[in-house]
Amino acid sequence: MTFSIGLVGVGQFGGQFAHLFNLHPGVSDVYVVDDIPERAAEAAGRFHLAGVKSSFDELLASDVDAVAIFTQRWTHGPLVEQALRAGKHVYSAVPMAISEDEIARIITAVRETGNVYMMGETSYYNPATVYARKQLAAGKFGRIFYTEGDYVHDMDLGFYDAYQYSGGERWKETASYPPMLYPTHAVGGVLGAVPAHAVSVSCVGVKDHLDDGVFDKEVSMFGNDFSNATALFELNDGGVMRTNEMRRVGYPSHIRESRFRFFGTEASFEQLAKVTVWQDKENVHDISEQLETRPSMSLDDPSLANVAPELRDAFVSGLSPVHDAERLPEEFRGAPNGHEGSHHFLVDDFVTAVNAGTLPPVNAWVAARFTMPGIVAHESALRGGERLPIHDFGDAPQRG
Repeated sequence: MTFSIGLVGVGQFGGQFAHLFNLHPGVSDVYVVDDIPERAAEAAGRFHLAGVKSSFDELLASDVDAVAIFTQRWTHGPLVEQALRAGKHVYSAVPMAISEDEIARIITAVRETGNVYMMGETSYYNPATVYARKQLAAGKFGRIFYTEGDYVHDMDLGFYDAYQYSGGERWKETASYPPMLYPTHAVGGVLGAVPAHAVSVSCVGVKDHLDDGVFDKEVSMFGNDFSNATALFELNDGGVMRTNEMRRVGYPSHIRESRFRFFGTEASFEQLAKVTVWQDKENVHDISEQLETRPSMSLDDPSLANVAPELRDAFVSGLSPVHDAERLPEEFRGAPNGHEGSHHFLVDDFVTAVNAGTLPPVNAWVAARFTMPGIVAHESALRGGERLPIHDFGDAPQRG
């Protein structure tokens, strides 16, 4: 079986995925739409796509079977719901949404339409998460009782350029996006390995100290002045998860922007920028090579011309030894990858779910558990760290 798909937003990120969807044997045709028509036309020509649609509404009115949304991060919720109600399967970049109501509406739409929804969380396929998932399944950790997931991405390492590219003259209004409303690269890497979900949180936001117009309440469309935030979550299994979202930090995020730690009663796992160790009660084992990704293309590739040099590592990092490369389609061999080898798996899992009529790994209910913790954490930070309950939408229903 095959299906057609239309991508919404083909800037720095979406264009790479248009190419992968076009390569996948389970996809028949790929169309693109962008607010900048020239950008859509350029992507269609470069990747030999099926064509260009003039607007999101035209795309939804067409006979494409699925839609992939790569628009600004605070716009996903309403667009996803609209696409589902239009009868389309939906792949969405992160985050799922920015409010509990938006999440609830997506889950209701998925339940009522029966269409496939998948959130493209890269950390679910992060080598650290893959490794921890395997070790937990093998019983090596014992009981995991404490975890950490950090997304440490300094503004200086490409974010200024990225926001200017997407935001135009008023980019500072959006560059102040609250760190905890983009939680899934940290939370998803933990909960993608540990079968649990957050039930409460206390979060402290760190107000920005630089006077550059970013994270300025008077400028921000979100009224936000937090550039960093730290949250402590209680999990439903009695364990603890700590998350850092940092935008002002002396850390080489171009090497490893998401990092994780898992502590169990029998063994533990810890990451730094370039070192990863597995520790039991007898010794420390350096497993860095097992998690090291290999470049999938040159940093100077023409397709990265609009990506800041400091961000390009994230767009070229390919598979690591812990990844199951054999499950991927042959057409992906040698194709560009990114975000620590996740792009190939993201596309393949969505295509498989649509063609087989199954739930993808990061379905709507899992996506809610990756996203809701950050939404409530931000509210906790606004309340001075008050501990707040986190609503859970439950497990995904059984599906064929």
